Amino acid sequence: MSDADEGPYEARRPGGPAPGTAPAAPAPGDTLPPLRIPITRTLIVSGAIASRDYQDVHHDAEAARAKGSPDLFMNILTTNGLVGRYLTDHFGPGTVLRKVAIRLGAPNHPGDTMELTGTVTEVDGGTVRIRVVGANGLGHHVTGTVTLTVPVTGGTAAP
Repeated sequence: MSDADEGPYEARRPGGPAPGTAPAAPAPGDTLPPLRIPITRTLIVSGAIASRDYQDVHHDAEAARAKGSPDLFMNILTTNGLVGRYLTDHFGPGTVLRKVAIRLGAPNHPGDTMELTGTVTEVDGGTVRIRVVGANGLGHHVTGTVTLTVPVTGGTAAP
């Protein structure tokens, strides 16, 4: 299957934990496997609609061009959801996002690909802080840190 066929919503990435299990306890410096997400018009528009963001630059290419953008572009709420999905896919379904502090940079336009990467920066018991970067062909689309609770109990996800 090619990257274009996978889309952003496949159930589990290779390298992530098997359903019902959690990865080994994270340690500072650990890197997460990258996730490549094809940026399509459908993803951009559906994300904007799902988050009730009816700003025309997220669904109308002509309006976006009239405002100086080369095409429509992804909103921050869709990006926020993709960052959360990246981390919960890696750490398992029992993961709880406690704080998401992200900043947008280069816009995500249709036809590009965003690659999410993450590095564990801090671990305190079951609380983990991850530095996340999402890059596309223009540069960094999103940067920030996410604090989450990871349920690691003997290698299986806590109930």
